[in-house]
Amino acid sequence: MARGSSRQQWKAFIEGGGRAGARKADPVTGAAFTGTVLGVDPSLRGTGFSVVEARARSAPVMLHSRVVRLKASVAMPECLGEIARQMWEVLDAHPIDHVALEQTIYVQNFQTAQILGAARGAAIAAAAARKYPVFEYPPLRVKQAVVGFGRASKEQVARTVMGLLAHGRELGFDEADAAAVALCHIFTHRVSAG
Repeated sequence: MARGSSRQQWKAFIEGGGRAGARKADPVTGAAFTGTVLGVDPSLRGTGFSVVEARARSAPVMLHSRVVRLKASVAMPECLGEIARQMWEVLDAHPIDHVALEQTIYVQNFQTAQILGAARGAAIAAAAARKYPVFEYPPLRVKQAVVGFGRASKEQVARTVMGLLAHGRELGFDEADAAAVALCHIFTHRVSAG
Protein backbone atom coordinates (compact mmCIF):
# COMPACT_ATOMS: atom_id res chain seq x y z
CA MET A 1 0.00 0.00 0.00
CA ALA A 2 1.31 3.46 -0.83
CA ARG A 3 2.71 5.43 2.05
CA GLY A 4 0.98 8.70 1.14
CA SER A 5 2.37 12.19 1.39
CA SER A 6 3.97 13.46 4.58
CA ARG A 7 1.12 15.99 4.82
CA GLN A 8 -1.44 13.13 4.79
CA GLN A 9 0.61 11.22 7.39
CA TRP A 10 0.75 14.29 9.62
CA LYS A 11 -3.00 14.85 9.27
CA ALA A 12 -3.68 11.22 10.21
CA PHE A 13 -1.31 11.53 13.19
CA ILE A 14 -3.12 14.60 14.53
CA GLU A 15 -6.63 13.24 13.83
CA GLY A 16 -5.69 9.98 15.52
CA GLY A 17 -5.08 11.78 18.79
CA GLY A 18 -1.33 12.14 18.23
CA ARG A 19 0.54 13.79 21.05
CA ALA A 20 4.08 14.67 21.93
CA GLY A 21 6.06 11.49 22.43
CA ALA A 22 3.50 9.22 20.75
CA ARG A 23 5.12 6.26 18.98
CA LYS A 24 2.18 3.99 18.15
CA ALA A 25 2.38 1.92 14.99
CA ASP A 26 -0.06 2.98 12.30
CA PRO A 27 -1.79 -0.07 10.76
CA VAL A 28 -2.25 1.74 7.43
CA THR A 29 1.14 3.35 6.85
CA GLY A 30 3.41 0.97 8.77
CA ALA A 31 5.31 0.63 12.01
CA ALA A 32 6.79 3.31 14.23
CA PHE A 33 10.37 4.25 13.38
CA THR A 34 13.21 2.59 15.27
CA GLY A 35 16.81 3.45 14.54
CA THR A 36 19.21 6.36 14.83
CA VAL A 37 18.48 9.86 13.54
CA LEU A 38 20.86 12.76 13.09
CA GLY A 39 18.82 15.90 13.75
CA VAL A 40 20.19 19.14 12.30
CA ASP A 41 19.23 22.73 13.12
CA PRO A 42 21.11 24.61 10.37
CA SER A 43 22.55 28.08 10.81
CA LEU A 44 25.67 29.70 9.34
CA ARG A 45 27.21 30.58 12.73
CA GLY A 46 25.61 27.98 15.04
CA THR A 47 24.48 24.71 13.44
CA GLY A 48 23.20 22.19 15.97
CA PHE A 49 23.65 18.43 15.58
CA SER A 50 21.97 15.78 17.75
CA VAL A 51 22.12 12.02 17.34
CA VAL A 52 19.05 10.35 18.85
CA GLU A 53 18.34 6.62 18.96
CA ALA A 54 14.75 5.33 18.93
CA ARG A 55 14.27 1.94 20.52
CA ALA A 56 11.25 -0.29 20.14
CA ARG A 57 10.22 -0.56 23.79
CA SER A 58 11.89 2.34 25.56
CA ALA A 59 12.26 6.09 25.41
CA PRO A 60 14.56 7.65 22.80
CA VAL A 61 18.16 8.27 23.91
CA MET A 62 20.52 11.07 22.89
CA LEU A 63 23.85 9.58 21.85
CA HIS A 64 25.64 12.79 20.89
CA SER A 65 25.10 16.51 20.42
CA ARG A 66 27.24 19.46 19.40
CA VAL A 67 27.07 22.92 17.92
CA VAL A 68 29.28 24.19 15.11
CA ARG A 69 30.13 27.69 16.35
CA LEU A 70 31.79 29.95 13.79
CA LYS A 71 32.96 33.51 14.36
CA ALA A 72 31.72 36.43 12.28
CA SER A 73 35.24 36.83 10.91
CA VAL A 74 35.03 33.44 9.14
CA ALA A 75 33.94 33.86 5.51
CA MET A 76 30.73 32.19 4.34
CA PRO A 77 32.43 29.58 2.09
CA GLU A 78 34.61 28.44 5.00
CA CYS A 79 31.54 28.24 7.27
CA LEU A 80 29.72 26.06 4.76
CA GLY A 81 32.77 23.82 4.40
CA GLU A 82 33.02 23.45 8.19
CA ILE A 83 29.33 22.57 8.48
CA ALA A 84 29.80 19.82 5.86
CA ARG A 85 33.04 18.60 7.48
CA GLN A 86 31.45 18.32 10.91
CA MET A 87 28.38 16.60 9.39
CA TRP A 88 30.69 13.96 7.94
CA GLU A 89 32.48 13.62 11.26
CA VAL A 90 29.19 12.90 13.07
CA LEU A 91 27.98 10.57 10.29
CA ASP A 92 31.25 8.62 10.49
CA ALA A 93 31.17 8.36 14.29
CA HIS A 94 27.60 7.04 14.70
CA PRO A 95 25.43 4.42 12.96
CA ILE A 96 22.96 6.91 11.43
CA ASP A 97 19.84 5.59 9.64
CA HIS A 98 18.18 8.91 8.70
CA VAL A 99 19.04 12.61 8.69
CA ALA A 100 16.30 15.08 9.65
CA LEU A 101 16.57 18.84 9.18
CA GLU A 102 14.47 21.80 10.11
CA GLN A 103 13.17 23.66 7.09
CA THR A 104 13.93 27.35 6.73
CA ILE A 105 11.48 29.51 8.62
CA TYR A 106 9.82 32.46 6.95
CA VAL A 107 12.06 35.49 7.22
CA GLN A 108 11.37 38.97 5.90
CA ASN A 109 15.01 39.67 5.09
CA PHE A 110 16.12 38.15 1.78
CA GLN A 111 19.79 38.08 2.79
CA THR A 112 18.99 36.15 5.99
CA ALA A 113 16.93 33.63 4.02
CA GLN A 114 19.78 33.20 1.55
CA ILE A 115 22.33 32.58 4.35
CA LEU A 116 20.04 30.08 6.12
CA GLY A 117 19.41 28.33 2.81
CA ALA A 118 23.13 28.03 2.19
CA ALA A 119 23.71 26.48 5.64
CA ARG A 120 20.87 24.01 5.03
CA GLY A 121 22.32 23.25 1.61
CA ALA A 122 25.74 22.44 3.09
CA ALA A 123 24.17 20.00 5.57
CA ILE A 124 21.89 18.40 2.98
CA ALA A 125 24.73 18.04 0.46
CA ALA A 126 26.98 16.44 3.09
CA ALA A 127 24.30 13.85 3.94
CA ALA A 128 23.33 13.24 0.31
CA ALA A 129 26.99 12.77 -0.71
CA ARG A 130 27.13 9.87 1.76
CA LYS A 131 23.78 8.48 0.50
CA TYR A 132 21.81 9.08 3.72
CA PRO A 133 18.04 9.59 3.41
CA VAL A 134 17.19 13.20 4.28
CA PHE A 135 13.85 14.32 5.72
CA GLU A 136 12.76 17.92 6.28
CA TYR A 137 10.22 19.25 8.77
CA PRO A 138 8.72 22.74 9.19
CA PRO A 139 9.45 24.35 12.58
CA LEU A 140 5.73 24.36 13.54
CA ARG A 141 5.50 20.61 12.92
CA VAL A 142 8.63 19.97 15.01
CA LYS A 143 7.21 21.93 17.94
CA GLN A 144 3.79 20.26 17.60
CA ALA A 145 5.32 16.77 17.58
CA VAL A 146 7.66 17.37 20.51
CA VAL A 147 5.92 19.93 22.74
CA GLY A 148 2.34 19.51 21.55
CA PHE A 149 2.06 23.20 20.66
CA GLY A 150 3.25 24.68 17.37
CA ARG A 151 4.08 28.11 18.80
CA ALA A 152 6.20 26.84 21.72
CA SER A 153 9.13 29.00 22.82
CA LYS A 154 12.75 27.90 22.52
CA GLU A 155 12.79 27.47 26.30
CA GLN A 156 9.75 25.15 26.18
CA VAL A 157 11.33 23.10 23.39
CA ALA A 158 14.62 22.76 25.30
CA ARG A 159 12.88 21.73 28.55
CA THR A 160 10.65 19.21 26.78
CA VAL A 161 13.54 17.71 24.82
CA MET A 162 15.63 17.29 27.96
CA GLY A 163 12.65 15.64 29.69
CA LEU A 164 11.87 13.29 26.80
CA LEU A 165 15.49 12.23 26.53
CA ALA A 166 16.09 12.17 30.31
CA HIS A 167 19.11 14.24 29.47
CA GLY A 168 20.91 15.57 32.54
CA ARG A 169 23.15 18.16 30.90
CA GLU A 170 21.59 21.51 30.05
CA LEU A 171 21.22 21.75 26.29
CA GLY A 172 21.76 24.99 24.40
CA PHE A 173 18.99 26.10 22.05
CA ASP A 174 20.81 24.91 18.91
CA GLU A 175 21.38 21.42 20.37
CA ALA A 176 17.83 21.23 21.72
CA ASP A 177 16.37 22.33 18.38
CA ALA A 178 18.43 19.68 16.55
CA ALA A 179 17.26 17.03 19.03
CA ALA A 180 13.67 18.22 18.57
CA VAL A 181 13.96 17.69 14.80
CA ALA A 182 15.27 14.15 15.40
CA LEU A 183 12.43 13.47 17.85
CA CYS A 184 9.86 14.84 15.40
CA HIS A 185 11.13 12.33 12.83
CA ILE A 186 11.06 9.50 15.38
CA PHE A 187 7.52 10.35 16.54
CA THR A 188 5.95 10.92 13.12
CA HIS A 189 7.88 8.93 10.47
CA ARG A 190 6.31 5.60 9.61
CA VAL A 191 8.14 2.65 8.12
CA SER A 192 6.32 1.42 5.02
CA ALA A 193 4.49 -1.86 5.54
CA GLY A 194 5.26 -3.05 2.03
